[in-house]
Amino acid sequence: MKERTDIPLPTDLLRRRFVTGLAVGGAVASLGVTGCSAIPSTPANRIDRGKKFTKNKELRGTQFDLTISEQRVNFTGRTRVATAINGGLPGPILRWKEGETVTLRVTNKLPVSSSIHWHGIILPNKMDGVPGLTFDGIAPNTTFTYRFKVQQSGSYWYHSHSGYQEQTGAHGAIIIDPKKPSNYSYDREHMIFLTDWSDEDPNQIYAKLKKLSHYYNFKERTLSNLIHEIQANGVAKTWQTRKMWNEMRMSQRDISDVTGYTYTFLMNGVTPSQGWKGLFKTGEKVLLRFVNGSAMSFFDVRIPGLKMTVVAADGQNIKPVTVDEFRIGVAENYDVIVEPEANQAYTLFAQSIGRSGYARGTLTPDISMTAAVPKLDPMPLLTHADMGMNMGSMKGMDMSGGGNMQGMDHSKMDMSGGANMQGMDHSKMDMSGGANMKGMDHSKMDMSGGGNMQGMDHSKMDMSGGANMQGMDHSKMDMSKSMIKHPASEYGPHVDMHAMDPQYRLNDPGVGLRNNGRRVLTYADLRNLHPTKDKRQPTREIELHLTGNMSRYIWSIDGIKYADAQPIHLKYGERVRITFVNDTMMNHPMHLHGLWSELETGDPNYMPRKHTVIVQPGSKISYQVTADALGNWAYHCHLLYHMAAMFRKVIVS
Repeated sequence: MKERTDIPLPTDLLRRRFVTGLAVGGAVASLGVTGCSAIPSTPANRIDRGKKFTKNKELRGTQFDLTISEQRVNFTGRTRVATAINGGLPGPILRWKEGETVTLRVTNKLPVSSSIHWHGIILPNKMDGVPGLTFDGIAPNTTFTYRFKVQQSGSYWYHSHSGYQEQTGAHGAIIIDPKKPSNYSYDREHMIFLTDWSDEDPNQIYAKLKKLSHYYNFKERTLSNLIHEIQANGVAKTWQTRKMWNEMRMSQRDISDVTGYTYTFLMNGVTPSQGWKGLFKTGEKVLLRFVNGSAMSFFDVRIPGLKMTVVAADGQNIKPVTVDEFRIGVAENYDVIVEPEANQAYTLFAQSIGRSGYARGTLTPDISMTAAVPKLDPMPLLTHADMGMNMGSMKGMDMSGGGNMQGMDHSKMDMSGGANMQGMDHSKMDMSGGANMKGMDHSKMDMSGGGNMQGMDHSKMDMSGGANMQGMDHSKMDMSKSMIKHPASEYGPHVDMHAMDPQYRLNDPGVGLRNNGRRVLTYADLRNLHPTKDKRQPTREIELHLTGNMSRYIWSIDGIKYADAQPIHLKYGERVRITFVNDTMMNHPMHLHGLWSELETGDPNYMPRKHTVIVQPGSKISYQVTADALGNWAYHCHLLYHMAAMFRKVIVS
């Protein structure tokens, strides 16, 4: 018997769930009605019929009343139950002013405990809103009052930090107006709040990922792809490429855990079929405040026909950078200024990193005008660089094409610790043809120790065209040491990959954006507008490895899940460097509560301050932190289905 999807879920079932709710109506949200008339609501987006344009509901002042409750909604033609704030998804925009004290009374009408975390806001520990760490949570039918002084300005957001409520709609945007005029001017602004929505219960999503980690990936290579690859590359090359990735039990298309197969990607709570709209007048400077409030989705954002000048990252003003496109990771914020000169509409296009769908809107001088929607870019392919196999000694290698290692026999390789390639003699290697390692025999390789390539003789190597390693004999290679030290806790069935030679890749736009013909923002472009406040050198460094077993959907830090981990202790006032090494092929957005993360981009005098830092696959990244806030703070990956295990408690004392 087919499951009914047009009826509300029984309350007793909801009470047994870890998370309440499922989905929200998108196309109808902008019209001021819900998908189910039985329960009226006030959507976050509506048409102001007098002015005839779409705008977000906004609350201003210093006193706010927010209610978290169940809401019947409809995005996809099926009625579902969402977790709404003040009846809308997303919740209302909260507008504060720097220097003022705000009071927010949050009432929980759910049958389960809830919370609100003010993401990126510097505030007292007890106001941070993380159940079990900074407070007990908000019990059903009770009200918790948050009160704190606003110490910053810019674009931020808020969301539930309880269970999977963030996935089911408990989120919204924050705008903080500065005390003093900003360094940039604009005539109009729009909040662009990006989210991912599923009609599935988040518990079901997680259960499916645990059973089959690529359950939602419908862009794995198929017979059709195989035929095209054989036509382009020949049978031998195609076979060896596929063979290598299969033997490593890895996929070049393992880009996103959860995709458009279950997600509908939303812009300001509106589906792509409906399309959010925002007005402008020709010649105006328009400030667009982008916030990625999704649970699991990275977006690549562009506006065909318009350049974007990035003026702020994670709420902090930066030296302006003009780009065609930028990637916004989960929980990140970017403010951009555009100057539409023509009397035409422009599409705001935000495609998912896995190219499984997109969110979209229209910037237009007339509500009746729309613009063409671009096609999705090709499906990205992970490369050996994304596996942490840059092989740093081999300068000049171009791994952008995927790093084909034809003929490699991995059947007896032990890669549990990486790939130390001591003693390699490459004197006769011709590397002019790319990264093809045809004919390599690894049958006797011992790679148990890591990825150190000490002793390699590259004196006669021709690498002018890339890294073609045909005919290499590695039978006597000693791989007992690694280029980077991995903690002992990383070894075991819970970790299936170690980055052998992770690199700082600040100027790398990331998989799917490399060499696409557009000017893409990178972290290397970011410079804080104002000088770095704390210019002391760090007195110590903390190195953390992001680890996991992708096929078993196990995530951890240093191979240790949160339940078994010790807290990270910081001394009040100290300056520390934190370095992340990503031993997985996934992007991880790492969020440190309560403290600024000052990214090391090469200019110590203007270090950009971020609250969320993306660590690319197989890479490393460093930033400095001043421990200037006492108490317990959360530190975690912001991918919702990674968070529970990829989590640490930070204690500043």
